[in-house]
Amino acid sequence: MIADLQCVVLDCADPRQLAEFYRSLLGGTVDRPDRRWALGDGWATLHSPSGLVLAFQRVADYRPPQWPDPARPQQFHLDFGVEDLDRAQEAVLDAGATLLDGGSDGRSWRIYADPAGHPFCLVRH
Repeated sequence: MIADLQCVVLDCADPRQLAEFYRSLLGGTVDRPDRRWALGDGWATLHSPSGLVLAFQRVADYRPPQWPDPARPQQFHLDFGVEDLDRAQEAVLDAGATLLDGGSDGRSWRIYADPAGHPFCLVRH
């Protein structure tokens, strides 16, 4: 082993807004003091109850991915396991997500974009 994953960092226009969005999905604490990261206007963190840390950094002239457009690819995405897709969908849409692909073919996952345009999936356990 060479390293441990400490966090996943997402570029965005508004770090605090995106941290709060993911807090509404995962729970946890936004901008908890942590010696590994400096907090400020251009940076926010989310320490989730599971131990996962997401970080959000402000990027000037941020351009969100446009799924599934290869000219502006998703770059990466996050998968979140859920028990009930319909209930979870309602919650993420209420929190500010956008439905990208509702899985009308009956599959066990659906694709959304967070408020900054990053794709993520809800996957039924």
